[in-house]
Amino acid sequence: MNSKAHFFIGARARRGLSLPIALLAGWTLACAYGLVNTHILVPPQAVFAAAKAQLASGGLLEHLQASLARDLAGFTLGTTLGLLVGGAMGLSRLADRLLGPSFHAAKQVALFAWIPLMSVWLGSGEAAKVVFIALAAFYPVVVNTHEGVRSVGIEHIEVARVFRFSRWQVLRKVILPAATPSIFAGVQQALIYAWLGTIGAEYLLEPAPGVGNLMTDGRERFAMDIVLLGVIVTGLVGFGLNTVASVVESRLLRWRVRSV
Repeated sequence: MNSKAHFFIGARARRGLSLPIALLAGWTLACAYGLVNTHILVPPQAVFAAAKAQLASGGLLEHLQASLARDLAGFTLGTTLGLLVGGAMGLSRLADRLLGPSFHAAKQVALFAWIPLMSVWLGSGEAAKVVFIALAAFYPVVVNTHEGVRSVGIEHIEVARVFRFSRWQVLRKVILPAATPSIFAGVQQALIYAWLGTIGAEYLLEPAPGVGNLMTDGRERFAMDIVLLGVIVTGLVGFGLNTVASVVESRLLRWRVRSV
């Protein structure tokens, strides 16, 4: 059984790596044969050399640590508020009627459209960046928490009442277990949106250490190797966050019955 699992995992990994390898090969060949302007699309070797230089100087790690710290702060704030608001809207019809229309209206506003307003209210420093990241994480958590709580079957709640469960017991033993998969889906989306919001905030707000600022500096100096390095690091971190979230979800939700 273990050998079969390892085989399937290996096959899945190979399929997942096939496209990046093909793109890397195409990128290398296009640069080698002069099919592209290498001042704009530098060869992979140049990006690798830039990464090596940045790691040796400690600059890349400094930028990455700053971005991850902002991401964690905004994600924690946005997810916490999202769980509270989404849970309240799901559990209380009054809260849903009071908060729902305003939330759904605000949700239609493009995320980056809030930046000018945040800049006026909070400035363009760390506070504005963290709030912007929190807003990116807030929406998916509210939506999925609300839907997860609302999707709990009334028959389950009726059975709990027959067994004389208290409100706290109904919440802990009936509603939360049923809503947890949807909540985790929202948290996983929030993790990715928060990282995208982190790069956007660093790119558009006040310059400070961060991966977004690394790309901005590269663009202003027309150092495309630095810009492409930032793009690759952004993608790798996003992939890593998504992978970690998937592993945590699969381990915490082992009790779910999966259909074959």
